[in-house]
Amino acid sequence: MELNIDIEGMSCMHCARTVKTALEGVPGVVRADVSWERGKAVVEADAIEMDRLVEAVNETEAYKIVR
Repeated sequence: MELNIDIEGMSCMHCARTVKTALEGVPGVVRADVSWERGKAVVEADAIEMDRLVEAVNETEAYKIVR
């Protein structure tokens, strides 16, 4: 499945890398493409709960998924 996610707080390539690493660390996530310019991420995953992705991004303490 493919999920399109809005993310607040990113302002540079380093931010996008941090979010990408957090998302790809969630079991079931196959790939995450993150754009800090658009404030978006596209996540390719096997069956996964959105709450697990929210937790992973929130744990960075700098970025937030917008629902």
